[in-house]
Order: sequence, then C-alpha cells, then structure tokens
Amino acid sequence: MEAELEYNSHVKAFREEEYPMLKDAIYLDHAGATLYSKSFMEKYMADMMGNLYGNPHSGSPSSQLSTDRVEDIRLKVLRFFKADPEYFDVVFVANATAGIKLVMDAFRGRDAGFNYKYHFTAHTSLVGVRENAVSSTCLDDKDVEDWLSGGLQEKNGRLNLFAYPAQSNLDGRRLPMSWARRAHNLDNTYSLLDASAFVSTSQLDLSEASEAPDFTVLSFYKIFGFPDLGALIVRKESGTILQERKYFGGGTVDVVLCIKEQWHAPKTQSLHDSLEDGTLAFHSIISLDAAIETQKKLYGSMDQIAKHTTQLAHRLYNGLASLKHSNSKPVCKLHSKVPSSGSKFPNQGPVVAFNLRNSHGAWISNTEFEKLAYVRNFHIRTGGLCNPGGIASSLNLQAWEMKRNFSAGFRCGVESDIFAGKPTGMIRASLGAMSTIGDVDAFISFIEEFYAEAETLTYASNDALPTEIQADMVVESLTIYPIKSCGGMSVPPKTPWEVRPEGLAWDREWCLIHQGTGQALSQKRYPRMAQIRPTLNFSKGAMEIHYTGKPLAGLPDKISVPLSANPNLFQEADATRFLSSRVCGDAIVTRTYADHAVNEFFSNILEVPCALARFPAGGSGLGLRHAKAHMQKHQRLKKESPSICPAPEGSPFTPPDSDSESQKRPILLSNESPILVINRSSIDTLNKEIKKSAGKPASATVFRANIVLASFNPSQPLQPYAEDHWSSIQIGKQKFEMLGSCRRCHMICVDQDTAEKDNEPFVTLAKTRRFDSKIFFGSHMCHIPLKGLTEASQYPTISVGDLVTAES
Repeated sequence: MEAELEYNSHVKAFREEEYPMLKDAIYLDHAGATLYSKSFMEKYMADMMGNLYGNPHSGSPSSQLSTDRVEDIRLKVLRFFKADPEYFDVVFVANATAGIKLVMDAFRGRDAGFNYKYHFTAHTSLVGVRENAVSSTCLDDKDVEDWLSGGLQEKNGRLNLFAYPAQSNLDGRRLPMSWARRAHNLDNTYSLLDASAFVSTSQLDLSEASEAPDFTVLSFYKIFGFPDLGALIVRKESGTILQERKYFGGGTVDVVLCIKEQWHAPKTQSLHDSLEDGTLAFHSIISLDAAIETQKKLYGSMDQIAKHTTQLAHRLYNGLASLKHSNSKPVCKLHSKVPSSGSKFPNQGPVVAFNLRNSHGAWISNTEFEKLAYVRNFHIRTGGLCNPGGIASSLNLQAWEMKRNFSAGFRCGVESDIFAGKPTGMIRASLGAMSTIGDVDAFISFIEEFYAEAETLTYASNDALPTEIQADMVVESLTIYPIKSCGGMSVPPKTPWEVRPEGLAWDREWCLIHQGTGQALSQKRYPRMAQIRPTLNFSKGAMEIHYTGKPLAGLPDKISVPLSANPNLFQEADATRFLSSRVCGDAIVTRTYADHAVNEFFSNILEVPCALARFPAGGSGLGLRHAKAHMQKHQRLKKESPSICPAPEGSPFTPPDSDSESQKRPILLSNESPILVINRSSIDTLNKEIKKSAGKPASATVFRANIVLASFNPSQPLQPYAEDHWSSIQIGKQKFEMLGSCRRCHMICVDQDTAEKDNEPFVTLAKTRRFDSKIFFGSHMCHIPLKGLTEASQYPTISVGDLVTAES
C-alpha cells in the first residue's frame, strides 16, 4: 500500500504539467485510448523539426535516414515486448484490426481455405474473420480446454486459426496466455492473440518464443496515447504462412511484370519487407522512439503501471459494489471480476464494467447516464463496446433477442438501449498509467450522488391494489397463439411472461395467408389449423411447429423458423405485384416467408396453397392495427355485487354495453383486442347448461383465451359472468383495463385436439348469452402501463399462479 501511495503521489506531482488536457476532467476510457504526455509530444516534435525525413522508398539521404530510424525502432519495439529479433519480426500496420486482416488475408488465400475458432469474448474485429473461413466455431472456456486437450478436432486437412484476446476489452477479464503454447501441439494450428487491451497497462512478455502466440496484434495508442499505429508481431517459425497471401503492394516486391506477361517476385530479405504494403507511416513509427523513452522516464516500467492500475481497479470495484439504495438494493450490477491485488499475474485487468439500477430494480439507461457524465466532465465508454459475445453472455441476451432488438430499431449508437426489460450494453470504466486515487473516488462519489437513492420513490395509483375487490382470484392458465388460428402454447407455471402493448409476447404475431387472395386463413374454414402446434424454443431461438393430426405422407415431423425477424427470411416486396393481406376485414402488410419447405408444410396439411407470414410489432400504416373491442351501449357496473358467492343456476348477467372507444390500442393479428380473458366459473356454468341437453361439455381451449381466471379458494367459486361488469383487473403487479365482452362465432365449435366440429358450445350460448342478436363469452382487455421507473414497469410480466383482483 505504501508503494501504491508513493506511485500515486508521483503521478499527481507531474500530471498537471504532463497532461494539461486533464484539467477539470476525469478520464476513464484508457481501454479505448490512453493519453499522450506533453514531454512525449515535445520530444517527438523536436525530432521532427531537427531532422529531414523522406519517403523510405528512395536512396536520398532523407529517405535513408527514415529507413534507418524505422529499422532501429523496429528493434526497440521488439525489445519493449521482450521479443528476441532472432525469433520474432514486427510488421507495422494501421492498427490491431489491420494486423488481423493481414493474417486473415494469408489464410483465406490458401486453396483449401482454413478453419477458424475464436473465443466468445473476442473483439468484433476478431469475430469478423469467420466470414472468410470455410468453417468457424465460437468457443467458451470449456470448449477451448476440450479442443486443446485433443477433442473437437477437424480431420479435413485444412489449417486451423485460433484467436482470442489476452484481455477482454469489455470487462477486463484476462484469458490464459498458455492457450497459445498449447495450440502449438495441435496439427496445422496457428494462434492469433489480440493483445490490444492487455498492453495498455501490462507488460507483454514474449521472451519464451516457443510458448508465444504465432501472431500478436496490438495498437500503440493504447499504450502511449500516440501514434495511431498498430503492429503485428510474428513468430518467424510461423511467418511463412503469411507469405502465401495473394495480394502484394508497393514496397513488397522486387520485380513486377504487367505487359505481355503477369509475374512478380516478392521481397525475401525479411518477413516484414514482404508484408508492409505501400509507404510506411514512417513519421508515426519514428514517434515510437520518443514514446518508449518518455514512458520509461515517467513511469519506470510497465510492471509498475500494472501494479498501480490493479490497485486502482480494486478500489473502484469495491467502491461501486458498496453503493446501496436506502432499501439496501445495490446501485450497480457489476460484470467484471474483483481485481486480485498483489498477484503477480492478475486474472483481471484495470477495467470495471457495470450497469446501474434504481431502488425498484429497474435498469438505468446507459444513454441517459452518459449524458450526465458528459455534463460532469467524466470521459467514459458505454454501449456494446465492440464485443458482441461478451455482451450477450454478461447481459444474458439470446441470439433471437438481439435479432429482435435489431428488428425493433436497435442499432449501435441509438438512444434506445433497453428492450424487453434488458439493457443492450453496459458502462465501462477503464484506468491507465496516469489515473489516480482521486479519479476513482470522484467517480464513485458521482455515482453515489446521482444514482444511489436516499429515499425509495413511491409511484402512485396503479402500483397499488384496487380498493374495490370483486373476487379473490388466481391465474389458472396462460396461453399464447403464435400463429393466428392455429393451436395454442401453454405458458408453464411460474414462468414470467412479458406483457406488451399489443398483448402477450409472441401472441398472434404470425398467420397463414392464401397465396392467391392474401386472405388470412381461419379455423372456421380450415379446422385442421387447430392441430398445427407451434412452440417457442428460446434456447434455440426458434418457433418449432408440429402437426398433431393424422400422419400425412411426406410431411416432416416438425419445421422450425427463427424467432428473429431477419429480412433475409422473407420474400422481397414487388411493387408491381403487390398484394396486401386481410385479417378480420383489415388490409395489412405482412412479411411472407420465402422458404418453400416452410410454406409447403402448411399447404400440405390444409390442402390449400398458403404461406407463413409475419406481422411484427411496431409497424405503421398498413403495418399497424388497432383494437376494435368496446363496451356495449347500456353499461352497468355491479358495484353492489358480493365479492364471492356460489355459482347460480339461473340466468346469466347481461354484458356491459357501450359504443365508444376512448383511445387507439395496438394489436397484432388478434381479432379485436390485445388480450382475451375468461372466467372458470363462467365455463362451468355454461357446461351445466350444455349437459342439460346431453351435449358435449366445452373445454376452455375452444374459446382461445389468453388467460383463464379461477377462484383462489375452490370451495368458493367466482360469480359466473362477473367479468362482464369489471372495469379493470390487477394480475400480480400489472393492471388491465376491460374493453368489453367478446362476440362469438361458430369457430368455438372446433375441438382443439381433434379438429372435429360440433354444435356446442355455440348452440347453448345462443340460448343463454345472446344480447341484441349477438352472442358473447369472455372479455377483452388491454394492459395499463405502470407509472414510474420500476422493474415491473420496465419489463411487465404475468405468470400462472399470480393473484388477481378485480374492480367494478
């Protein structure tokens, strides 16, 4: 600790002079780029003013001076990373990404191509290599260990390239350097190490050539702040593979023939001679001389920088972890590991990645945080941080969720950064050589001042339970119908299910349309649709569809379509042959799937040419529908009704009546409203009437409701048809407005298991539930968004088993 304070005092003593740009600013984005010192820039500019440097590709004195300086600095760079020039060469490139592309270019130039494996925490630039590989695999830690131990080996004779970061640019996690050494033991396998984040504050030690990666990429601005230059450090034993690349640029060849014959002779004096295309960024390379000298003068060594920044990261991590709201809930959700201070080889770099939550557990927008940080002059990074695998893993974002977010408008840099109750990025605070204890403490104080709530805010009205209780109820079942008019999918008990403005998540987002007319198909005409059973497999990111009817020749057991609305899945719109679809009389624009096998599956079952189409949320114009449900004219709220009473044998109550609709409510492909609810007591009463005429009792499934409510106490059933007179209900923490009774047609006569038609329950309903020549059963409703920023408002959900209260 004493040494740490000494270093901190040392930095504070020169920081104002060496880093005047830090006046009144707290810089916490060293993982993006660290800062250049005044001494460094002055030394470099003195060099530039005192010497005449020319293009190295010439024999003039100025050119030769540039060449000599570049070669001298090439050796200094290798020594800086403890790499013996006998075993290593360094190729100067624009940045680490350019180094990656240079390696990729050589591997993809091989006739047989190459296999690519990369760790899931890889930077986007490493991930992008996969598009040029014959095969690619994203590996987690266990996969890497299995592969390096001899498993998962591909027997195709192609070269293998294995890439991973020395330190994650996302959260600072460090991966084993030994992986590169172990990869040497595998046949035809090369390793590519992204050391960009690591070298910012730690010593890259390549002194053991036999254990080093074959290719190491880095950017110098991460270490010195300047120049904007990168390097590819190559183990000479592995360098011949790079010389097999197809492309050649100026300066990398000795002879080139173009007229009458096409031939060239690459330079062979050294590895870098054949790989550094065009004129080198020689002024930038020369600046490295001053950068290395100044770094040593100010900070001593990279090891001292590593110790200092590790101590600061430890302080920052503990400080953020200690912040609590007044209700003892944590302010920060930390994604980084606690830095192991005192360890010679810490497993965590000086980076703390986190998200903020309020006292109700709701996520704080990173965009809004960044705006406030900007005003208070904190320089920090937020977002996806160019690390897709790390973000997905840390934030538990499935592939289908990320694609859904993209379809809903999410892009890198947009302000909306919370979708379906999950953030799409995080906040990253990263420390550097010139960071101080004061920077860390100031940032912790900033978070505490603006985000640690001293008093838990209470949001009014719709967070509280209704005061007028109609009945004590429970959610008996939740069902969604992903494909309109096809079979339902039961939501498992205690599974939180998202409630969206359009209804329950994934409910009636797809439909089957006639390929000739564009009309949406219905069970009324095609009862077999009841036996088409879609299920959502979130682990696979797919909707899987089974047919439960009589086996059909040639029909596959199931088909699968991605949950994401990937534009590549759909037919391209042709304006000259445009045909809109129609759902319940509404003209809409759906997106029809292009896969012939998918559409043939449904066409064979229904014996009609049809196609699967999607009507995702968030549309406009013909991509938008609104609820038609409304209370009927002579509404009568039964405030005098007792909360619980035995189910009567007599006539049912009259449904409420009104023709007005106060506001437009979005729906997808449901007939009239976002959500349909029915009452178990109403079903039981109906079935008693059906049994009197020896009819077949109706299953709740024929009404195709999303929610079935039952009495919390089975010995005290709800009043049948009480739902007619509710004005609102609350399920768990979520409140819903009743929109009126559901008008019924003869589709309720289709048995949802056998697809056979019967005359019940329609006939009995016509006798007992007909009002003004219309037949009603069940009630429409919509979600009322909660007020305030809470976990329940940010991601509203309901579950089977939730308690329910009703208000008349």
